[in-house]
Amino acid sequence: MPAPRTQSATPVHTFAQRFSATRRGARLARLLAAHQLTEWGHPYGTEAHDTVVLVVAELAANAVLHGRVPGRDFALSLSCDAGRGIVRIEVTDTHPALPAHRAPGPDEDGGRGLVLVGALATDWGVRDRLGPGKTVWAECDLLPDAQ
Repeated sequence: MPAPRTQSATPVHTFAQRFSATRRGARLARLLAAHQLTEWGHPYGTEAHDTVVLVVAELAANAVLHGRVPGRDFALSLSCDAGRGIVRIEVTDTHPALPAHRAPGPDEDGGRGLVLVGALATDWGVRDRLGPGKTVWAECDLLPDAQ
């Protein structure tokens, strides 16, 4: 006789959505991530909320600016694991180029996105996906003021 299945004391909440690879799609990804975090009990103005939303904004902007393939969308996935105290962010696009970590000069307008992600996230990286492209992921702590 199989053992009965038990539920974890701390559920893992997930959210996944595809967006058009446009500036409007990146903005919508950020707004929906902010809404989802609030629904999960991490409201606007808390460090956890603001950190995750900023990381989502940077990764979505990179997917649109550097990972765009005409006619292809990008995907956002969020996973909130209160038991581990983290939110995992994954942004998937179909462009084969890997993100480049740059050290921009003080007068350059861009190139700081991954520097910002590295400073805010507890960990981040890139992994292959099934099919063309890659997934850029980051994990952010659920800080005490958001729990």
